[in-house]
Amino acid sequence: MRKETLFTIDALPYRQPISVYGYYFGTDAKTLAVMGAIRGDEFQQMYTAARLVNRLSHLESQGRLSESCGILVVPCAGQFSMNVSHRFWPLDNTDINRMFPGYEAGETTQRLAARIFEALKGYHWGVHLTSLYLPGDFAPHIRVMDTGLQKNDKGLDFGLPYLVSRDPHPYDTTTLNYNWQVWETNTFSLYTRATDSIDEQSADEAVDSILRFLAKLDMLREHDLPPGTQTQKLDEKNLVTIHNKAAGILLRRRGPGDRISRNETAALIIDPYTSEIREEIRSPSDGVIFFARHAQILPSHTVVFRVIP
Repeated sequence: MRKETLFTIDALPYRQPISVYGYYFGTDAKTLAVMGAIRGDEFQQMYTAARLVNRLSHLESQGRLSESCGILVVPCAGQFSMNVSHRFWPLDNTDINRMFPGYEAGETTQRLAARIFEALKGYHWGVHLTSLYLPGDFAPHIRVMDTGLQKNDKGLDFGLPYLVSRDPHPYDTTTLNYNWQVWETNTFSLYTRATDSIDEQSADEAVDSILRFLAKLDMLREHDLPPGTQTQKLDEKNLVTIHNKAAGILLRRRGPGDRISRNETAALIIDPYTSEIREEIRSPSDGVIFFARHAQILPSHTVVFRVIP
């Protein structure tokens, strides 16, 4: 393993420059790049990347990486946002993952995206440990953007419970996933259960899945990885979305991975002043909860659950 400074975030108010580090394993071949946290609340994504660095370091020292394998892991490029507890860039509230491929002569987040992308592009495979725009918990899964530029079924090789495909929208064209594909990197987004808290079990499951993917590519030898699960392919537009009608305190009764029956109560919305029940949120179909909103207080008409029917 070798640790290198990829670039430095400077010109920060009242702060010293912050270095963004990359951890390299194997040869100089550009086989796989893994991007961890970009946003300031992606603690789980940073932790998962850190666990991957640790596991790859041990595997490399044991000679288990193929001679033709070259891996880059970037645990975090959002340190400044994390330091001030802000999901987006604190100075102008912009999202770096809506700035790719970046612009070196542009605004700060455009320049940061350009430097991140310069370090990551050119790899044959790419994995982004990312989070959704909605705060919540997921059933662990691989997500692919169906651009037509890659073979999405390779996502089955991770051995996670679900492989979710989605059609790109206009606002997706400035994400890392989309631009990685345009620059000829086969790209997958990997979601664990948590974002702004550490879930050790799902982090280790994610690391195992990346190592399984490497083993399928014949880049990892003599492994003793768990076999993973049979992956169910899903199209995002077929998920059932459940909204709340009333505003108030959210009390979840079901979480990601739980089976739920039609008309079963999945959550309660209660009055924040009297604790009286304002609404029982019921599932419109039998299925498995795929996404569950993580919030204390909700406005009305918000996405609370997504269910695999």
